[in-house]
Amino acid sequence: LILLAGYSAYPRSINFKRFKEIADKCGAVFMVDMAHFAGLVAGKVFTGDEDPVKWADVVTTTTHKTLRGPRGALVLCKNEFADAVNKGCPLVLGGPLPHMMAAKAIAFKEARTKDYQDYAHKVQENARSLAKELIQLGMKVQTGGTDNHLMLIDVTTFGLTGRQAESALVECGLTLNRNSLPFDPNGAWWTSGIRIGTPATTSLGMGKTEMAEIASIIHLVLSNTKPAMTEKAVPAKGKYILDEATKTEAKKRVNTLLDAFVLYPELDLDFLKKSFVK
Repeated sequence: LILLAGYSAYPRSINFKRFKEIADKCGAVFMVDMAHFAGLVAGKVFTGDEDPVKWADVVTTTTHKTLRGPRGALVLCKNEFADAVNKGCPLVLGGPLPHMMAAKAIAFKEARTKDYQDYAHKVQENARSLAKELIQLGMKVQTGGTDNHLMLIDVTTFGLTGRQAESALVECGLTLNRNSLPFDPNGAWWTSGIRIGTPATTSLGMGKTEMAEIASIIHLVLSNTKPAMTEKAVPAKGKYILDEATKTEAKKRVNTLLDAFVLYPELDLDFLKKSFVK
């Protein structure tokens, strides 16, 4: 019997001690997948009862996402499960990705530094700031905020599906994804929500001021996007109409942010454009 805990789109923290107590009471192995929030665990944002490594029998995670390492994975376990884990990994996995091991080592080394802890706490701080700004703009943030790095937004208040909101925002240079909400009437494909996270913008060095600007851009785009009409004169769930002036303004504001927070400042982009872009 296995009791599994974890999430990919839950904006609050989890009390893993309570899960462990339940698992022990029913004789279950307590397993946690912390792929989405491993960086907040390593960065000591989640400690005590909110630290899954302290309470779980087995912990799985990716090494990218909030942990900010290369694409890959990691399994942690108590000694009593070591033989089963070591047997199971080569048994059911065909790609150990040994070329990633050095990169993982660097990521783990970084995760032990004070700078990394500062990053992890800043991720949480930025997420809370962004959620607060979105709420002040009248947007419906699920659970009223966030305790971690992500938030869910109900976009049906704009008359849109998650698919339409996602596509319109991506078209304007904002990377996020559509996400179903609890008891979602639009299902898991079209969805009624979008999921937004702050690790990438935090890594660029953005803070509260930029979170306010990002919230404003999101609100601008969604306020000026509407569903296209089908041949039967009913609102489409996928196709949408985005006001061109809004698109131009949003892309300009996104580019202004990116110009101020350059991803690779050591690269000479002008040289690369002249040399490789025809």
